[in-house]
Amino acid sequence: MNSETATQTPEDETLPSVPEHPFIKEMLRQVRASDTYGFYDNASPAELLKPFVVTKAQRKQLPLVADPDDQVIGRLKNWYAAIAMQIEAGSGRMASPLMNLSSEGFGRVVIIAGHLVVVDRTLREAHRFGFISLEKMCEDADRLVASALALIEAHPAAAEG
Repeated sequence: MNSETATQTPEDETLPSVPEHPFIKEMLRQVRASDTYGFYDNASPAELLKPFVVTKAQRKQLPLVADPDDQVIGRLKNWYAAIAMQIEAGSGRMASPLMNLSSEGFGRVVIIAGHLVVVDRTLREAHRFGFISLEKMCEDADRLVASALALIEAHPAAAEG
């Protein structure tokens, strides 16, 4: 057993690698902003983002029907707030996420810029919210933000509000 193996803990192996991506920086801002008690003040980026990664094996262990807990609802809010902030950064217009979620984990999220709905997502099985990897999370975010920015560009008067 060499010294590198001896110092590595199992927790280190389960932490996701954090890609250099503008969305990751925004996600970290949102997670830290929602930590009103300073519980995660000394947490690394990988520790903060680990709950957003749900592998296929982890997803299989989750029940098909369950009520989302407060941590999952907080992650959903952080995700859509980060999407809204990226839309604001790209368009210069305020974007606001609105989420309606039942206790069973079904609902809807919209992000509005002015009078224009730029994101409209149906939520199902919210208790299973997560991404296969942080790279996949960034890809999904880029796709949503690009679509929203295209809508704002196509309908600037409605996005003005």
